Amino acid sequence: MTDIDRTLIDGALRGDQGAYKGLMERHRQAIFHIILKIVRDNEAAADLVQETFMKAFSSLATYRSEFKFSTWLYRIGANTAIDHLRKQRMKTLSLDSPQTLDGSGEIEVPDNSYNPEKDLINREQRFSINEAIDSLPEKYRVVIIYRHKDDKSYEEIADALSLPVGTVKARIFRARELLKKKLRPGAR
Repeated sequence: MTDIDRTLIDGALRGDQGAYKGLMERHRQAIFHIILKIVRDNEAAADLVQETFMKAFSSLATYRSEFKFSTWLYRIGANTAIDHLRKQRMKTLSLDSPQTLDGSGEIEVPDNSYNPEKDLINREQRFSINEAIDSLPEKYRVVIIYRHKDDKSYEEIADALSLPVGTVKARIFRARELLKKKLRPGAR
C-alpha cells in the first residue's frame, strides 16, 4: 500500500470527508475501467463506480493493510459489476399466478430438468473420450490421466513420473493432439 493510500485510509477511518474524496479521486478512473470492461455500458459503469465506493467505505474498517488497497478496491468493483450483470439476467416468472403475453394466453414454462437424449449423448461422449484415452500410447495416456482426471499440476506429474516439467508439457500437448484426431467426427 502506498503512503498516500495509508494516510487517506487512516483519515477516512477517523471520519475525514476529504480523505474519502482523496481515495475516490485516486482510484475512480481505474475502477471505472475495470467495471466498464465487465458491463460494457458507460452509464451503468459510472453508477457502479459510485456503488463500489459506497461498499468500500462502509467496510473500510475490515480492510487489512497487508494487502494492496487498490487490489481490495478492484475486487469490490469487479464483484459489484458481476452482481449487476447477474441481476440484469434474472428474468423470472411467477408459477403461482398465470402469465400472459399481450393478453393472448398463458405462458407455458418448459421443463428442462431431465433430457434422456442429452444424457445418452453425454454418456456416449464420455465413453468415446475414455476409449480414445485408453487407446493412447502409455507415455501419453499416463500424463493425460494425471492432468485431466486427477487434476495434477505439471510439477506434480513431473515428480510422480521422475520427468522434467518440459517433457511433461510436451507429452500432454502431443496427447491432446492425438485425442483431437481420434475424436474428430469421421475418425476411427
